[in-house]
Amino acid sequence: MSRLTAALSERSLVIPAILVAVICALPHLGVVAAALTGSGETLSHLMETVLGRYTAATLYLVLLVGLGTFAIGTGAAWLVTMTEFPGRKWLEIALVIPLAFPAYVLAYAYTDVLDHPGIVQSTLRSMMGWGPRDYWFPEIRSLGGAAAMLTLVLYPYVYLLARAAFISQSASTFLAARALGRTPMSAFFRVSLPMARPAIAAGMLLAAMETIADFGTVSFFGVQTFATGIYTSWFSMADRAAGGQLSLGLLAFALLLALMERFSRGKARYDARGQAALSRIELHGAQKWGAALLCAVPVVLGVVVPVIALSFMAVGSEQNLLSRRYIGFITNSLTLAAIASAATVLAALILGSVNRLVPGRGSATALYVARLGYAVPGGVIAVGLLVPFAAFDNALDGFMRETFDISTGLLFTGSIWLLIAAYMIRFLAAAIGAYEGGIASVSPNIDAASRVLGQGGWKMLRRVHVPVLRPSLLTAALIVFVDVMKELPATLIMRPFNYDTLAVQAFRLASDERLEGAAVPSLVIAAIGLLPVILLCRRIGRAQLETRV
Repeated sequence: MSRLTAALSERSLVIPAILVAVICALPHLGVVAAALTGSGETLSHLMETVLGRYTAATLYLVLLVGLGTFAIGTGAAWLVTMTEFPGRKWLEIALVIPLAFPAYVLAYAYTDVLDHPGIVQSTLRSMMGWGPRDYWFPEIRSLGGAAAMLTLVLYPYVYLLARAAFISQSASTFLAARALGRTPMSAFFRVSLPMARPAIAAGMLLAAMETIADFGTVSFFGVQTFATGIYTSWFSMADRAAGGQLSLGLLAFALLLALMERFSRGKARYDARGQAALSRIELHGAQKWGAALLCAVPVVLGVVVPVIALSFMAVGSEQNLLSRRYIGFITNSLTLAAIASAATVLAALILGSVNRLVPGRGSATALYVARLGYAVPGGVIAVGLLVPFAAFDNALDGFMRETFDISTGLLFTGSIWLLIAAYMIRFLAAAIGAYEGGIASVSPNIDAASRVLGQGGWKMLRRVHVPVLRPSLLTAALIVFVDVMKELPATLIMRPFNYDTLAVQAFRLASDERLEGAAVPSLVIAAIGLLPVILLCRRIGRAQLETRV
């Protein structure tokens, strides 16, 4: 009887899991519906005017960021893993820190430093006696500038995965290449790099997906990509059909990248257990200082320079973090992040548990649909949710007016709960990954024992799984919390009226060329973003000790 009760209790998790999967599928269906509402004339007009420009800019940006993250991430990972040089232990951790910074925060800092009135060009003119038109200087507000900002904050994706791949490699293959007369550099390109290729490709594809999802950086630099086109069509031009069709194009590109990342990850099957780890190569002379410099440059450019620049800007901004207005921004940001992280972790727990306790094609499909959100830009999710819920609100309001002469207004559109749903869809994959990493240590025998004792479904989650998964779930909540704090396009499009966050305030001030004011909320966002990075660095340190023991 207890087993039957446990089985029925487990089945009770299926309905919430289906509900979560349906919510996650809504943006995809909504984008298709919005695109189909547009006429062929709308699509023809887009193709004749902006579609080619958006496509070219997006592809160029992805290409530049891909090459940049590959060069920095892979090179730094090889140096800190395979060689010994001054400052290696410190740089090994510091190379992860740029992940805490949103790209648009770096954009604000470097614009203040490198723009025409900035300290760099002003110093050059003063020292050389040049006039405004007597010299050439690279334009920071350009596609190349946007690619540089995105590269500086996204290369840690490649660095982390490449570093893990290099650590797991056996010493025998590398030493065999060395014994055959290969130099360390040649052995790297011929042996180590090909073996780490799946991990590196996965990191580059993650960086590419973040690149196509970026709105704050490209918008501030005036680069016209699909992300800016969607926002412009939806708000500035009030053309929802065009916004839907652009969203559909970006969604297709994002899903293609997601499939590529999944395929690349599925091919990564290297087993180095029981084999000796590779001893680091001791560098000498100019080589050791060159390696230290190469690893330090991304940290300096991605962390030190922006923090110093933003701090100087904040001092002269006259923005008061303790004012009632800023307290409101901080409260709104923290409220959204807290609710969204709790909802996302709960959804991941339900979906993962159903897939574990009630395995089958349905539960696997629900889990796969939920994972797709990480590949979908926030602006696309916003458009995809607004279309069906706006239609529902208008239909309900019309029915209530005709039947009861009562206006219900907009119940869902423009509400905080729809924005929370967008955050959950966007970041659910990260929470699922944390859940799967933690549940892997829970033996199926424990589930069987719980069933025998009548502890199935919700009771098993509450009394057995959650206590074991608490560290993983807290990690997932923290990651989602910080990601929500940084999320800009979905917040801009879907936030309730007069409900601004730190990210929105920073974007608004920067759009008005008030960069000093934008520095204050930007620094707060970056400081909060350091929390998961510190946690990640601690894990790297523990993994390093376990690997060397």
